[in-house]
Amino acid sequence: MKYGIILLLAFFSVMDLTSAQTKTAKSSKLPQAPKEVSDPEAKAALEKLRKKYQAFQTMEADFTLTLEIPQQPKELQKGKIWQKGLKYKLDFNNQTVLSDGKAVWMIMPKNKEVQVNNVPDPGDDEGILSPQALFRIYERKDFIYGITNEYAANGKILQDIEFKPTDKFSEYSKLRLTIDKKTSEFIELRGFSKDGSRYTLNMGKLTSNKPLEDALFTFNKANYPGYHVEDLRE
Repeated sequence: MKYGIILLLAFFSVMDLTSAQTKTAKSSKLPQAPKEVSDPEAKAALEKLRKKYQAFQTMEADFTLTLEIPQQPKELQKGKIWQKGLKYKLDFNNQTVLSDGKAVWMIMPKNKEVQVNNVPDPGDDEGILSPQALFRIYERKDFIYGITNEYAANGKILQDIEFKPTDKFSEYSKLRLTIDKKTSEFIELRGFSKDGSRYTLNMGKLTSNKPLEDALFTFNKANYPGYHVEDLRE
Protein backbone atom coordinates (compact mmCIF):
# COMPACT_ATOMS: atom_id res chain seq x y z
CA MET A 1 0.00 0.00 0.00
CA LYS A 2 1.49 3.34 -1.02
CA TYR A 3 2.40 5.94 1.59
CA GLY A 4 -0.26 8.35 0.29
CA ILE A 5 -3.01 5.89 1.20
CA ILE A 6 -1.39 5.31 4.61
CA LEU A 7 -1.40 9.04 5.29
CA LEU A 8 -5.02 9.33 4.20
CA LEU A 9 -6.27 6.58 6.47
CA ALA A 10 -4.27 7.91 9.39
CA PHE A 11 -5.75 11.33 8.84
CA PHE A 12 -9.47 10.69 8.71
CA SER A 13 -9.95 10.51 12.43
CA VAL A 14 -9.46 14.29 12.56
CA MET A 15 -11.49 15.45 9.55
CA ASP A 16 -12.87 19.00 9.47
CA LEU A 17 -14.33 21.36 6.88
CA THR A 18 -11.47 23.78 7.40
CA SER A 19 -9.00 23.99 4.50
CA ALA A 20 -5.34 24.79 4.91
CA GLN A 21 -4.67 28.40 5.88
CA THR A 22 -2.09 30.69 4.29
CA LYS A 23 0.47 31.75 6.84
CA THR A 24 0.42 35.50 7.38
CA ALA A 25 3.00 35.74 10.13
CA LYS A 26 5.96 33.77 11.34
CA SER A 27 7.29 33.21 14.81
CA SER A 28 10.31 31.55 16.23
CA LYS A 29 9.90 27.90 17.12
CA LEU A 30 8.69 27.13 20.59
CA PRO A 31 10.97 25.10 22.86
CA GLN A 32 10.65 21.45 21.98
CA ALA A 33 10.16 18.63 24.44
CA PRO A 34 13.19 16.40 25.05
CA LYS A 35 13.55 13.65 22.45
CA GLU A 36 12.73 10.92 24.96
CA VAL A 37 9.60 12.58 26.36
CA SER A 38 6.47 13.85 24.59
CA ASP A 39 5.15 17.32 25.28
CA PRO A 40 2.30 17.42 27.87
CA GLU A 41 0.89 20.59 26.26
CA ALA A 42 0.72 18.82 22.91
CA LYS A 43 -1.02 15.86 24.54
CA ALA A 44 -3.67 18.16 26.03
CA ALA A 45 -4.29 19.75 22.61
CA LEU A 46 -4.60 16.32 20.98
CA GLU A 47 -7.07 15.14 23.62
CA LYS A 48 -9.28 18.18 22.89
CA LEU A 49 -9.07 17.40 19.17
CA ARG A 50 -10.05 13.77 19.77
CA LYS A 51 -13.05 14.66 21.91
CA LYS A 52 -14.27 17.23 19.37
CA TYR A 53 -14.39 14.84 16.43
CA GLN A 54 -15.34 11.68 18.25
CA ALA A 55 -18.52 13.46 19.31
CA PHE A 56 -19.77 13.19 15.70
CA GLN A 57 -21.89 10.10 15.01
CA THR A 58 -21.03 10.19 11.27
CA MET A 59 -18.93 12.31 8.92
CA GLU A 60 -18.85 12.80 5.17
CA ALA A 61 -16.18 14.98 3.58
CA ASP A 62 -14.30 15.87 0.41
CA PHE A 63 -10.52 16.18 0.54
CA THR A 64 -7.43 16.90 -1.52
CA LEU A 65 -4.01 15.31 -1.30
CA THR A 66 -0.97 17.11 -2.71
CA LEU A 67 1.95 14.82 -3.60
CA GLU A 68 5.47 16.19 -3.96
CA ILE A 69 7.78 13.40 -5.09
CA PRO A 70 11.42 14.07 -6.02
CA GLN A 71 12.02 14.53 -9.77
CA GLN A 72 8.27 14.42 -10.51
CA PRO A 73 5.71 17.21 -11.10
CA LYS A 74 3.58 18.18 -8.09
CA GLU A 75 0.29 16.30 -8.20
CA LEU A 76 -3.10 17.21 -6.71
CA GLN A 77 -5.59 14.38 -6.15
CA LYS A 78 -9.16 14.56 -4.89
CA GLY A 79 -11.27 12.09 -2.95
CA LYS A 80 -14.15 11.54 -0.56
CA ILE A 81 -14.57 9.86 2.82
CA TRP A 82 -17.59 8.54 4.73
CA GLN A 83 -17.21 7.44 8.36
CA LYS A 84 -19.56 5.94 10.95
CA GLY A 85 -17.87 4.88 14.15
CA LEU A 86 -15.26 2.27 13.21
CA LYS A 87 -16.73 1.89 9.73
CA TYR A 88 -15.50 3.92 6.77
CA LYS A 89 -15.53 4.20 2.99
CA LEU A 90 -12.77 5.97 1.08
CA ASP A 91 -12.88 6.84 -2.65
CA PHE A 92 -9.49 8.03 -3.84
CA ASN A 93 -7.27 7.83 -6.92
CA ASN A 94 -9.62 5.43 -8.76
CA GLN A 95 -9.66 3.05 -5.80
CA THR A 96 -12.18 2.34 -3.05
CA VAL A 97 -11.41 1.21 0.49
CA LEU A 98 -14.23 -0.20 2.62
CA SER A 99 -14.25 -1.27 6.24
CA ASP A 100 -17.09 -2.56 8.38
CA GLY A 101 -14.89 -2.30 11.46
CA LYS A 102 -13.82 -5.95 11.22
CA ALA A 103 -12.27 -6.26 7.75
CA VAL A 104 -10.81 -3.91 5.14
CA TRP A 105 -11.52 -4.30 1.40
CA MET A 106 -9.31 -2.49 -1.12
CA ILE A 107 -11.09 -2.40 -4.49
CA MET A 108 -8.88 -1.76 -7.54
CA PRO A 109 -10.96 -1.37 -10.74
CA LYS A 110 -7.88 -1.06 -12.98
CA ASN A 111 -6.82 -4.61 -12.12
CA LYS A 112 -10.35 -5.85 -11.35
CA GLU A 113 -9.03 -7.06 -8.01
CA VAL A 114 -10.14 -6.86 -4.38
CA GLN A 115 -7.77 -7.41 -1.45
CA VAL A 116 -9.24 -8.25 1.95
CA ASN A 117 -7.32 -7.70 5.19
CA ASN A 118 -8.01 -7.65 8.90
CA VAL A 119 -8.50 -4.25 10.50
CA PRO A 120 -5.07 -3.36 11.95
CA ASP A 121 -4.71 -3.21 15.71
CA PRO A 122 -3.95 0.42 16.69
CA GLY A 123 -1.05 -0.91 18.76
CA ASP A 124 0.59 -2.71 15.85
CA ASP A 125 3.10 -1.19 13.45
CA GLU A 126 0.38 -1.06 10.79
CA GLY A 127 -2.07 0.55 13.21
CA ILE A 128 -1.89 4.00 11.63
CA LEU A 129 -3.77 2.57 8.66
CA SER A 130 -7.09 2.83 10.50
CA PRO A 131 -9.00 6.13 10.32
CA GLN A 132 -9.38 6.31 14.09
CA ALA A 133 -5.71 5.76 14.82
CA LEU A 134 -4.48 9.35 14.84
CA PHE A 135 -6.85 10.08 17.73
CA ARG A 136 -4.78 7.67 19.81
CA ILE A 137 -1.37 8.12 18.22
CA TYR A 138 -0.19 10.16 21.19
CA GLU A 139 -0.80 7.15 23.45
CA ARG A 140 1.61 4.97 21.51
CA LYS A 141 5.12 4.44 22.80
CA ASP A 142 6.67 4.31 19.30
CA PHE A 143 6.09 8.04 18.69
CA ILE A 144 7.51 11.17 20.25
CA TYR A 145 5.54 14.35 19.70
CA GLY A 146 5.56 17.99 20.66
CA ILE A 147 4.41 21.49 19.69
CA THR A 148 7.10 22.86 17.39
CA ASN A 149 5.53 26.13 16.21
CA GLU A 150 2.76 28.61 17.01
CA TYR A 151 1.80 31.44 14.67
CA ALA A 152 -1.02 33.67 13.40
CA ALA A 153 -2.76 32.87 10.11
CA ASN A 154 -5.97 34.43 8.77
CA GLY A 155 -7.05 35.65 12.17
CA LYS A 156 -6.36 32.33 13.91
CA ILE A 157 -3.64 31.11 16.23
CA LEU A 158 -2.30 27.85 14.80
CA GLN A 159 -0.14 25.18 16.37
CA ASP A 160 2.09 22.64 14.64
CA ILE A 161 2.38 19.29 16.41
CA GLU A 162 5.04 16.94 15.05
CA PHE A 163 5.05 13.17 15.50
CA LYS A 164 8.37 11.39 15.07
CA PRO A 165 8.62 7.59 15.02
CA THR A 166 11.15 6.14 17.42
CA ASP A 167 11.77 3.23 15.03
CA LYS A 168 14.75 4.19 12.86
CA PHE A 169 13.50 1.83 10.13
CA SER A 170 10.19 3.68 9.70
CA GLU A 171 9.50 4.72 6.08
CA TYR A 172 8.58 8.24 7.12
CA SER A 173 10.54 10.73 9.18
CA LYS A 174 7.65 12.66 10.72
CA LEU A 175 4.01 13.76 10.54
CA ARG A 176 3.08 17.40 11.13
CA LEU A 177 -0.46 18.16 12.28
CA THR A 178 -1.64 21.78 12.25
CA ILE A 179 -4.63 22.73 14.40
CA ASP A 180 -6.50 25.85 15.50
CA LYS A 181 -5.39 26.44 19.10
CA LYS A 182 -8.68 28.02 20.20
CA THR A 183 -11.27 25.83 18.46
CA SER A 184 -9.30 22.54 18.18
CA GLU A 185 -10.13 22.40 14.47
CA PHE A 186 -8.00 20.47 12.01
CA ILE A 187 -6.13 22.69 9.55
CA GLU A 188 -3.62 20.47 7.73
CA LEU A 189 -1.68 17.23 7.91
CA ARG A 190 1.70 16.79 6.24
CA GLY A 191 3.70 13.60 5.91
CA PHE A 192 7.45 13.58 5.33
CA SER A 193 8.89 10.40 3.84
CA LYS A 194 12.56 9.51 4.15
CA ASP A 195 12.87 9.32 0.35
CA GLY A 196 12.18 13.07 0.17
CA SER A 197 8.49 12.80 -0.73
CA ARG A 198 5.97 15.16 0.87
CA TYR A 199 2.22 14.61 1.25
CA THR A 200 -0.20 17.38 2.27
CA LEU A 201 -3.81 16.64 3.15
CA ASN A 202 -6.55 19.29 3.25
CA MET A 203 -10.30 19.02 3.73
CA GLY A 204 -13.16 20.48 1.74
CA LYS A 205 -16.81 20.43 2.76
CA LEU A 206 -17.67 18.27 5.77
CA THR A 207 -21.14 17.15 6.83
CA SER A 208 -21.52 15.66 10.31
CA ASN A 209 -24.23 13.44 11.80
CA LYS A 210 -25.80 12.61 8.43
CA PRO A 211 -27.64 9.24 8.43
CA LEU A 212 -25.44 6.60 6.75
CA GLU A 213 -26.58 3.01 6.13
CA ASP A 214 -24.29 0.20 7.28
CA ALA A 215 -24.44 -1.31 3.77
CA LEU A 216 -22.31 1.61 2.56
CA PHE A 217 -19.34 0.14 4.43
CA THR A 218 -19.73 -3.53 3.46
CA PHE A 219 -18.29 -5.23 0.38
CA ASN A 220 -20.91 -6.87 -1.86
CA LYS A 221 -19.28 -9.17 -4.42
CA ALA A 222 -22.38 -8.99 -6.61
CA ASN A 223 -21.52 -5.36 -7.34
CA TYR A 224 -18.14 -6.36 -8.78
CA PRO A 225 -18.67 -9.12 -11.36
CA GLY A 226 -15.46 -10.52 -12.80
CA TYR A 227 -13.29 -9.20 -9.95
CA HIS A 228 -10.72 -11.47 -8.34
CA VAL A 229 -11.03 -11.42 -4.54
CA GLU A 230 -7.83 -12.18 -2.64
CA ASP A 231 -8.46 -12.80 1.05
CA LEU A 232 -5.31 -11.99 3.03
CA ARG A 233 -6.88 -12.21 6.46
CA GLU A 234 -5.13 -14.40 9.01
